[in-house]
This record gives sequence, structure tokens and C-alpha cells, in this order.
Amino acid sequence: MEYKIEGAPFPVLICTLSNGEVMVTESGAMCWMTPNITMEATSRGGLGKALGRMLSHESLFLNTFTASGTGMVAFGSSFPGMILPFDIEPGKELIVQKSGFLASEVGVELSMFFQKKLSSGLFGGEGFIMQRLSGQGKAFLEIDGYCKTYELGPGEKMLIDTGYLAAMEPTCAMDIKKVSGGLKTMAFGGEGLFNTEVTGPGKVYLQTSPIKTLAGALLPYIPSKSS
Repeated sequence: MEYKIEGAPFPVLICTLSNGEVMVTESGAMCWMTPNITMEATSRGGLGKALGRMLSHESLFLNTFTASGTGMVAFGSSFPGMILPFDIEPGKELIVQKSGFLASEVGVELSMFFQKKLSSGLFGGEGFIMQRLSGQGKAFLEIDGYCKTYELGPGEKMLIDTGYLAAMEPTCAMDIKKVSGGLKTMAFGGEGLFNTEVTGPGKVYLQTSPIKTLAGALLPYIPSKSS
């Protein structure tokens, strides 16, 4: 599989597949393809994994795209930002936000990842259920806005505002911390009640424009029925 990523602020992933090569995506990601690409909806991994995707508010089925001869298929970003490639292999898994997965080679497995602490999921903004990418192959993630990468050392911590954690290596641990500064800061500081705390070792991938933040900024400008 050969690929290129083009465009801004809504990038597109264009993949050239050889005969028999397969790509996997969430439903609705395909933009265009040549006629010799066959698309099929599948519940890869069986009913259990399909239900897991449903619990994480993702599609019950994934789409597979198979080439008969050399073909091309393109997948578009659903939000202004970046599309980033990752090499997934044993020992190099990745934990991503629920909406982060765009597409991958067929050898990459997509499964649920539960936070060890319920509080991390209920208040951390990234959700109690995240997604784990494992197996072998190239995977592509959607990042909301710009992506900044940090590599944390053992025991090194990073405090992250709600929704800004796009992905992390599974060696990292995630927890939530109450915003410091007392009740006045929590109520009027504009940063919410909790921050996400990630502890190394491992890489963390942060995004600058979570979709919930943008939606909140636009909400006052959307006409209501009463107006």
C-alpha cells in the first residue's frame, strides 16, 4: 500500500492498493475510489468487538476496501486538522480517543480500551472507553487541529485540559485531577472542573482544537427556534 496525505484544513488520505490489498475504515470515511475497489461492511472481530464499538459510540460495523488489480481509494477527515500515520506492531500499540481512528491496513486490530479508574472516564473528557490499536500494519488517525507530541519520562506528568488528549502510548497512565485554585477558579476560570493527568513513560499526542471546544464556541452564534 502506498499513500499520500493532502490538503488543509480538511486533509484527505489517498491510498494506492495493489491487487488483493485491503484497507479498513469507520463508516462514512470514504470520499472517492476507482471502480475496481470493492467495499463491504463487516463486524471484524465478531459480535463482541462490534458491540464494544457501539458502546464507545462508534459504528457497529467497519468498512473494508479490497483492490482487484491496482486501485485507489481516498478517505477524508471529518474535522479541520491533521491526518497522521502510525506504524502499529506488537509492542507498539496505541490508545486513541474514540473519534480518532480514520483508516488502517487490515492487519491492525481495533478494540475497546477501558480506563482503570472509572473516575478517569467519567470526568476526564476522553471518555471511559477509548480505542486500542494493536496488531500489525499502518494506521491513520484524525487529529482535531494541530498535533503536538511530547515524550514523557518515567513518572513525568502532564496536565491536559478536557478533550485535548488525542492519543497516547499504552505505557502511559491516565487519571483526572481537580482544577487547583479553589471554588472561584473552578466556577469562573473557564477551564472546567477537572484536568486529565497523564503519567509517563511514553508519548502523548495532544490536539489544539477538540470538536467539543469548537462546538461550544460556535453555539452562541447558532440561531435558536425562538429567535
